[in-house]
Amino acid sequence: MAKIKSIRAQEVFDSRGNPTIEAEVFVNSNCYRAMVPSGASTGAHEALELRDGGKRLMGKGVLKAVENVNGPIAKKLAGMDPTDQEGIDKAMIELDGTPNKEILGANAVVGVSMAVCRAGAAESGMPLYKYIGKLYGCKADTLPIPQFNVLNGGKHAGLSHDIQEMMYMPVGARSFRDSMVIGAEVYQTLKKMLKGKFGPRSIQVGDEGGFVPDIDDPGKRLSIMADAAEKSGHSKLPMAVDAAATEFYSKYDNVYKIGEEVYDSTELVDFWKDLCSKYNIASLEDGMAEDDWHAWTVLTTELGNKIQIIGDDLLVTNVRRIEKAVEFKECNSLLLKLNQIGTITESIAAAKMAVGAGWRVTVSHRSGETEDPFIAGLAVGIGASQIKSGAPCRSERLAKYNQLLRIEEELGSKAKYAGNSFK
Repeated sequence: MAKIKSIRAQEVFDSRGNPTIEAEVFVNSNCYRAMVPSGASTGAHEALELRDGGKRLMGKGVLKAVENVNGPIAKKLAGMDPTDQEGIDKAMIELDGTPNKEILGANAVVGVSMAVCRAGAAESGMPLYKYIGKLYGCKADTLPIPQFNVLNGGKHAGLSHDIQEMMYMPVGARSFRDSMVIGAEVYQTLKKMLKGKFGPRSIQVGDEGGFVPDIDDPGKRLSIMADAAEKSGHSKLPMAVDAAATEFYSKYDNVYKIGEEVYDSTELVDFWKDLCSKYNIASLEDGMAEDDWHAWTVLTTELGNKIQIIGDDLLVTNVRRIEKAVEFKECNSLLLKLNQIGTITESIAAAKMAVGAGWRVTVSHRSGETEDPFIAGLAVGIGASQIKSGAPCRSERLAKYNQLLRIEEELGSKAKYAGNSFK
């Protein structure tokens, strides 16, 4: 039986130039690494990302979390079997002892959990996606539909009172590779159109590789996306919206502000209904604020039989919040982010609960990313319907997409594409 010899971590940097953790797990003479992403628009109910505070690195240093890996976590896990993912994750959860991992830091815990998963896969003689499929109980033969974030807004573009992401979803592609071709073609076509209409500054990109044109009206953004799809030869290409509504919600007077327009919850539901009636929107993520529970039920009642309603800040990959959302029909799909909850085991439990309720699962990156393609293996391993990894632009985004191309190539004739069953 293989045993964990030692564990260590170091402070590295993510795609926004902010510090993050790289964890290393040593088994015999082999080293298995994982790098931790970080979000910009984070939900209030996410597990705690431990930062140092103070002047160094604007307070964003992670040396305390690194010390927690090198100290108590390393000591606790030394000698454990790296293929015992559940046991190792449980040991870290118990070592922390808090509901949101505020003692050790979710960034410390998730980095080790990911690295252990890589070690377990290698020691089992399996590629990561098949190993996660074994942990989940899935054939791990389905490639997810990519949600290509081509227009950035909100915190991802340094803006306020704004919708955060607008995306293309190549549902009708023949394969994952075909979906990448479609995504690249519409992205480049949109780039030329924006530059021609609004000048070179309009094709500067946000955190996730999407363009940031000076277009205030959400309908106009979707309209130019539809025009770019048609011009590139991919007419009626479905689109997706991540509103990140918590970011433009005022809890003090219970209103939402998009640009200069102000909406109460009912009016915002009507706003989404109107937008969906005019444009080919297949998915709406975080259409209401994270704790506006009743409004989520109304939104799902009104649109849930027509489009996908994804919960992100509402659910934060937490089984307790998912259970509540299932009971009250707040949404019909889960956005899964590893660092929101902190371990592979808890993420798998969240996905299983969502699928058991008849929901879809979308595995997601964060706005502060690294070159680590771990979530590509995770998405295939749990049979996720979709993956969000940004635009077909910036290497930390393409690392995930390119890894999915490799997985599809490895699967060969056994590979399936989730778009074939998406309705």
